[in-house]
Amino acid sequence: MTIYRLKQILLCLCLCLWAMGSSWAQTYPAHSITLVCPFAPGGSADIMARLIGNKLGESLGVPVVVDNRPGAGGLVGASLVAKAKPDGYTLLLVTGAYPAGAALAKQLSFDPVKDITMIGMVTSYPFILNTSSQAPFKSLPELMAYAKANPGKLNYSSSGIGSIGHLSSELFNVMAGTEMVHIPTKGGSAALNELLAGRIDLLFEAPTLSLPFIKSGKLQALASSGKERSKSWASLPTISEALPGFQVYSFIGLGATTGTPEATIRLINQELKKIVQQADVAKRLVELGGEPQHSSPEEFRQFVEQDLRKWQQLIDVRKIERQ
Repeated sequence: MTIYRLKQILLCLCLCLWAMGSSWAQTYPAHSITLVCPFAPGGSADIMARLIGNKLGESLGVPVVVDNRPGAGGLVGASLVAKAKPDGYTLLLVTGAYPAGAALAKQLSFDPVKDITMIGMVTSYPFILNTSSQAPFKSLPELMAYAKANPGKLNYSSSGIGSIGHLSSELFNVMAGTEMVHIPTKGGSAALNELLAGRIDLLFEAPTLSLPFIKSGKLQALASSGKERSKSWASLPTISEALPGFQVYSFIGLGATTGTPEATIRLINQELKKIVQQADVAKRLVELGGEPQHSSPEEFRQFVEQDLRKWQQLIDVRKIERQ
């Protein structure tokens, strides 16, 4: 076989592969898409999943069905997507809990970096450190002074061991020099209900769930976990103002099973960009306490990997038992 003939064959193969990818991009999606939300109905992740799912369905012209698969801090749903057929018809709602849960897991049935391909981010938001409106402290410095003077007396809740709320609180313990006791719940809005009922003292919660109760006076916001004050509530101080360097953001984005055609990943990424640019969506994301975001698949992957390393280091420092 001559070199010229070999070049002809290779060129034909490249054209065939290009045509196959182009054809897939043109025909996808041919039927409904499942968006796996790895948390229970009613929580902040579920609210975001339904907002994104509805808009993505409108954009792609097919139904996007939200499938709640809670368990193991979000890892049950993630595992399901990691092992799904890589055709773009099973997507994962990726939240800040994803790297947190993966960092705490003793054993995983999938690789959180290699087996889920990140598609793109939709929004990011800080947490709000909430307490009862009847609490003896009315500011973050007062809380820190009280907690230091009463080690082990204050407790905080979260959606479960290894959740981002749990790890955020432990990061606070480390940086503030406090010892507050963790009382985990089973996810969803259970932790918030515990705070509202007066059975716990503190809670790092997404603005999505906590803002309505703060506005009604049932809860008191002490600070936010962002690097800078939020545009949505500029009067609320950040924890970093009292503890320089403290910074925790959660986020919402989409992922897919690794092996999903690149054309499909890029298509969904571009649709997400269009969605967050819609005025009503941007307004809704701000109302829910976040900022509209858009990232490339590569940028989103790097963001998730950085969070994974941060939580792994904290778990080692606090000697939190991996689950």
